[in-house]
Amino acid sequence: MERNLMEQEGRLFHIIARIHTDFPTKFGIPRQSGLINELKAEIIFEPEYRNPDALRGIEEFSHLWLIWEFSEAVKDTWSPTVRPPRLGGNKRMGVFATRSPFRPNAVGLSSVRLDSVEFTSNRGPVLHVSGADLMDGTPIFDIKPYLAFADSHPDATGGFTDRTRGYSLQVEISKELAEMLSPEQRTALTAVLAHDPRPSYQKDPDRVYGMNFAGYEIKFTVRDSVLTVKSIEI
Repeated sequence: MERNLMEQEGRLFHIIARIHTDFPTKFGIPRQSGLINELKAEIIFEPEYRNPDALRGIEEFSHLWLIWEFSEAVKDTWSPTVRPPRLGGNKRMGVFATRSPFRPNAVGLSSVRLDSVEFTSNRGPVLHVSGADLMDGTPIFDIKPYLAFADSHPDATGGFTDRTRGYSLQVEISKELAEMLSPEQRTALTAVLAHDPRPSYQKDPDRVYGMNFAGYEIKFTVRDSVLTVKSIEI
């Protein structure tokens, strides 16, 4: 749903920017931010927020928090429980014990690395970031600096996610197909596929999955723990 702002109970959430990534659809997007630093993105501010003074000092920070809208998951109703994909899509957990997009308020939170700040004549200030887990065009409500001394908790426990975070696939891409991509795209795609973009309940080894990435349609199969790229098409 396209909007310039979101209104809830008389409060206004202004869209200050939109992020541009290699994912035009939800399928394939990393399940968490910071998992795949090879993924690059641009944050472009809306015209009324392109004042360079609003970014004064931001280049001193290595990471940022993005507060954004699950724009493809906005609903008028909500459920107190959801089915996390990493638990196979069958076990229910409390919505506030997950990062599911299906929430009372469709608001997301991501931590990204700030690679550089570019000042352009036609787009205003542009933030170049890496490690984002957002779909192309996602509206952003706010940006805040990440503070390691306050935001990092090395001894934190991860609940049910601690049992699934080490899961990965072996990715096989033929030389012929790999040469269709730039080295940067190839590295990023391999990392995305290794994290297994499939829903956890889909295990059919003969099924061909399709994913849009960086202007290409990637088709692949998964047998046991090996993901094989079958084709890359423009």
